[in-house]
Amino acid sequence: MKAFEDHFGFTSTPFTREIPTDKQLEFDFLTAQKTALEDVIRRRMSAVLLAPAGTGKSAVLRALEERLPKARYKTSYFKVGNLTSRDLCRDIGHAVGARVVSKFPALVRAVQERFEQDSSADGLRPVLFFDDAHALRPEGLELVKILTNFSFDSRLVVSVILAGHPLLREKLYRPEVEDIRQRLAHCGELRLLSRDESLAYIDHRLSIAGCRTSPFDANALEAMYEMSRGNMRAIDTLAHKALTKATDGGAKTVGQQHVIQGARELCL
Repeated sequence: MKAFEDHFGFTSTPFTREIPTDKQLEFDFLTAQKTALEDVIRRRMSAVLLAPAGTGKSAVLRALEERLPKARYKTSYFKVGNLTSRDLCRDIGHAVGARVVSKFPALVRAVQERFEQDSSADGLRPVLFFDDAHALRPEGLELVKILTNFSFDSRLVVSVILAGHPLLREKLYRPEVEDIRQRLAHCGELRLLSRDESLAYIDHRLSIAGCRTSPFDANALEAMYEMSRGNMRAIDTLAHKALTKATDGGAKTVGQQHVIQGARELCL
């Protein structure tokens, strides 16, 4: 079976997750969220980023982490699962280099002490990124509040960025976590791409993979937008499948029929 990279003359595989942050296409709404979150961190405060799956949430966090000077910030990234507060605190402890002990209250103190050491002695501002934060249990959100409480809640030491599906908004608006929601200095949202943005995104992904002329005809591009609804991850997987289908059929151009054939093998 011939690889579509050779068939269409790509120098690298397009539409994969392996894209450096400096090659990401900068849409205004993505840039605005990165800037807002960076400002929150600079002020040693916390924020939430709400985004449907596939709209660039993790890419925003990755780009934000790279923008923070390593000499000033100590960042830790967590892909959140349905963990107990003890297990979550243990993961945080391991990530930040705290003394991990068995008793939960002592573990919390050890993590806080590590934050204070990083901030006071080493001059590093701790920043915690929680991806898929909609999976946090209420006790996990409570732990976040506890870990950011210093000197009777009068000092800003740790910045926390909660990023997750819009379901996270529902969790944050529960009465029992109101005090946590009030600590968030920014609530940003990502959205699906428009038709023009989707076409620009496809062109960009083709360009950085070494493609000089788009292999997709106009009907194929329209079909990809309609089927993906402007979701970047869906565009990536659908474009990859369509390129494969066109290559398997020996076609020189990717048409609407190849997009439809590819979509049948995807959960879109």
